[in-house]
Amino acid sequence: MRNEQALLEEFRRLSPVQPRELVGLWKGHGLSAGHPFDGVLENLGWFGKRFMRDMRADALLFCSGERRLTAIDPKWIPVQLALRFHGFGLTGTARNLFSHLQPCLRARGPVASVKTMVFDGVESAAMVYDDQPIVDYFRRIDEERVMGAMKITGDERIYFFELERVNEP
Repeated sequence: MRNEQALLEEFRRLSPVQPRELVGLWKGHGLSAGHPFDGVLENLGWFGKRFMRDMRADALLFCSGERRLTAIDPKWIPVQLALRFHGFGLTGTARNLFSHLQPCLRARGPVASVKTMVFDGVESAAMVYDDQPIVDYFRRIDEERVMGAMKITGDERIYFFELERVNEP
C-alpha cells in the first residue's frame, strides 16, 4: 500500500488523456492508499467502466454471473453512508447483499458524462456522475491503461484506481 500523497505525485506525473481516447470497455482495480473505499469495489464484484462514443458512460460495471456485466446506477448508493461504514463493504455479507440487490440497482442507460476538465492545473478527460457529487479524473499510464482519481465533493480524500482497456465480451 502506498499513501495518498505518493499516488497523487504519481498521478501528477502522468500525461493527460483526451475523452475520445477512453471510448470502449475498461477493467478496473483500486490502488490502495488508505481511502475508505480501498478493496470495497473489488469485494462487491466491480469490473470497471464503459465509455461510449457520445461521451456518456457506464460509471460502475459489476460482474453478475460468469460472463455478464451489469451497469449499476450510482444514484441509489448513499455515498456518505458508504464512506462512514466502509468496513461493512469489505464483508462477505455486503458482497452477498449486493449481488441480490443488483437487479434493483441496474442502470437504465449511461449515468455519467465524459468531458475535459482541469485537475491540479492540468486539462484531461474526466467523468462526471449525473446524480452523485463525484468526478473521476484520468491520466494516461500507457496506450492501454489509465489512472483515475475519484473526488467526492465535500471529502478531501482521493480514491485512486487503474483501468486497463479490454475487448468487449
